[in-house]
Amino acid sequence: MDFFERSIRFLAAIVWGPQTVILLLGVGFFLTIRLRFVQIRRLRLSFRFGLGKRDFGETAKERKGDITPFQALTTSLACTVGNGNIAGVCTAIAMGGPGAVFWMWLLAFVGMATKLVEAVLGQKFKRITPDGSVAGGPMYYIRYGLKLPWLAGIYAFFMGCKPLFATTSIQSNSIALALKTQLGLEPWISGLGLAVLTWLVIVGGIKSIAKVTTFLSPFMVFLYIFGALFTLIALASHLPHAFYLIFVGAFNPSAITGGVAGMTVARAIRYGLARGAYSNEAGTGTAAVFHATAQTSEPVRQGLIASLDVFLDTIVICSLTALAVLVTGVWNTGITSTAMTAAAFNAALPKYGGLIVAASSLLFGYSSLITVPYYGEISFKYLLGTWIKKPFRWIFCLVIFSGAVMKVEEAWSIGDIFNGMMAFTNLIGLVGLSGLALMLVKSYLKKLDTDKNKNY
Repeated sequence: MDFFERSIRFLAAIVWGPQTVILLLGVGFFLTIRLRFVQIRRLRLSFRFGLGKRDFGETAKERKGDITPFQALTTSLACTVGNGNIAGVCTAIAMGGPGAVFWMWLLAFVGMATKLVEAVLGQKFKRITPDGSVAGGPMYYIRYGLKLPWLAGIYAFFMGCKPLFATTSIQSNSIALALKTQLGLEPWISGLGLAVLTWLVIVGGIKSIAKVTTFLSPFMVFLYIFGALFTLIALASHLPHAFYLIFVGAFNPSAITGGVAGMTVARAIRYGLARGAYSNEAGTGTAAVFHATAQTSEPVRQGLIASLDVFLDTIVICSLTALAVLVTGVWNTGITSTAMTAAAFNAALPKYGGLIVAASSLLFGYSSLITVPYYGEISFKYLLGTWIKKPFRWIFCLVIFSGAVMKVEEAWSIGDIFNGMMAFTNLIGLVGLSGLALMLVKSYLKKLDTDKNKNY
């Protein structure tokens, strides 16, 4: 391990120290309690809103935005459902033990409320920019809601840097590893192909991105779920032991790792929360950017739709990955990232399992690569003006190429650093505006419950 890699890991450990853990879980529980577990009580309603493509009786003038509520969901889901669901879960287990999965689940539970509030505030404080497009996100609700422009600027800086220096490397690196493992394709070839394919979509902006993700998101999710469920069904007898590893590992890692050095509760928490936050992005504020562009006049309705991001990303897809690598026993073989998931799928589906992982890694990673530049672009547009849009898109694609040949550990550590800094600044805004969010949610749900002519 060289000096740069040691430094990056050290900095990532500081960022994801006790202060970030307490803040991330604390704010999530705070919002969950204040909203009286709305993410669970109204989960069915969230699905009814999210899976529909209707305008809910609103006029075009009322529905200010660039894309439909359904497109906002698929775009946000395409952003969150990336290689964090395949490679991220595996690195969390490899570095923190099976107990890291428990902490991912806990973060997802409270993160559904966090993301709901992010989307509500994103819609509430969205703005029409000089070029006529809609823009929103934490920098807008921190600036116009909390009246703290300096904090909004800090957040925008970290949010703009993350797609360039973290997401590009993580996604292209994970895809290149999967294609190298399964097909023998050289990483530089993968990186070049991804850069070109990404540019073809993002050059058209959010509307072009939304059109692609509306088709891509459902397809890639169903493909991966098929492979994971086949693996779990084939090895169903090992499921009880997998859950044992998760729950015991969360509080007593040494009991299942045989005293392996470094496997502690703190390590399980650190990697479980860090990888969970990277995967579902609850608390980091990115969802507010996408859901702010939705064509709707009801912020809370879009907030309920946004909570599905976390449920589908972590409770469903990440759980399938974790259980697959645990029931097959590949979690402690020394391999990591997409190679671990491929080994797990191959145990149940020889030859074809690894191909499913490679295809899923490509689709998951590509979906993230075509969506995350949008929130990076919005961030730098907030800081520097509309002129930055086209240069940012070109720079983003160039970095994709270099990320394919980068060390995977460095890429994930850089992602942890930016994610942690985004979460720290964004959560301040959420707490400060929680009273407003609570008022909006209560008012909207009361109106729904008393409306005899429900249009949903």
